[in-house]
Amino acid sequence: MGASEPSEMLSDRGPGAVPQPDLAVRRLLIAGLMGAAVALTLGIYANAHNPSSDLTITLGFTNTITMKVWLATVALCFAVVQLLSALWMYGRLPLGAAPSWLGSVHRISGRLAFLVSLPVAYHCLYQLGFQHSSTRVLLHSILGCLFYGAFAAKVLVVRSRNLPGSALPLAGGLVFVLLVYIWLTSVLWYVNHSGFPSP
Repeated sequence: MGASEPSEMLSDRGPGAVPQPDLAVRRLLIAGLMGAAVALTLGIYANAHNPSSDLTITLGFTNTITMKVWLATVALCFAVVQLLSALWMYGRLPLGAAPSWLGSVHRISGRLAFLVSLPVAYHCLYQLGFQHSSTRVLLHSILGCLFYGAFAAKVLVVRSRNLPGSALPLAGGLVFVLLVYIWLTSVLWYVNHSGFPSP
């Protein structure tokens, strides 16, 4: 998820791109370090912060858990749109040439997925903190921190030039996979136990 023109993505990091090795390695290292710093900072804060019970966010839903289930699912849907649009722009889908408007769909869906995820993440960090009451909960806490770290790294990759052609697809794929596993360890688990809540 991130912002970039499809023509820029393809021309700067396409199969024919010739990266400058030293500069490319430096930029990838900076992106990786930034992502690690974001993930580590979130993890430290979530672990050190005492969970608070004075926060109630519903955003018009019946309760907080319902809001989180719905928003996390909407974020995942936008992420799927971004994945499919990226595959189409990179010629990985048997749909012919990508239309000119697909780049806008790709950018907007990525931004919306990120924005929709923020109330969920804020509630998790502030009211729940970093938890390890079970393997699932521990995994969910770790994945949440890694997701925002990977997103930060991807933003830097998107904005960098002359990187290897595989850099952006790998960064985007990592962000998508992390979001899927976050959803699986939270929403799917909840739905299996309680059913999908009505808004």
